[in-house]
Amino acid sequence: MSYLCVQKEKDMVQDTLFFEKNEHLFFTADTHFGHRNIIKYCQRPYTSVEEMEETIIANWNSVVDKDDLVFHLGDFAMGGSKEWSRLLQRLNGRIHLILGNHDVQTIRSGVSSFEGIAMQMMLNVQGQKIYLNHYPFLCYSGSSRNTWQLFGHVHTCSNNNGKDSSRLKMLLPTQYDVGVDNNNYTPVSFDQIKATISKQVKLYEQKLPKE
Repeated sequence: MSYLCVQKEKDMVQDTLFFEKNEHLFFTADTHFGHRNIIKYCQRPYTSVEEMEETIIANWNSVVDKDDLVFHLGDFAMGGSKEWSRLLQRLNGRIHLILGNHDVQTIRSGVSSFEGIAMQMMLNVQGQKIYLNHYPFLCYSGSSRNTWQLFGHVHTCSNNNGKDSSRLKMLLPTQYDVGVDNNNYTPVSFDQIKATISKQVKLYEQKLPKE
């Protein structure tokens, strides 16, 4: 059964995807299948690209069922259409791909197993507006009106020392990195993200000066 319905409202971005229920929705990013150097760059706990692939696929399929909807926020895999199709055949769910910087360079024609491919996307899940992009933005539409932004790219982790790490402190509490490095190499559900963002907002509000 599909929980997806598309509608249009004057105050919403056209072609926003609307969901009447929040279950069966998952988010992830930065799997980097086939990318050997990402193990070293991000200090991933794998000894080979094959071990990384098998672990991420097993983690994915342990939480995502065949009919679930997954939004992958970029940097899916290296290689061409044959390699991408091989991976997609092993992954549960109907997958929307938000293109990342590596995807733009490596995606090939003929990869048709995605539910959809886009540069960015807007969702509305039971009234909660969500902006999806591979990159975290300091300013985005709806940021002052409780619109979430989910992103990847920056590989958030406890030992993050990349050139983007200092700028991550400037993000809003309504933003969250759904990348595998930040989520135990596993897709995260809408409910998990809602709980995390609610906690981030609460901590942020506690730090605001008292009137």
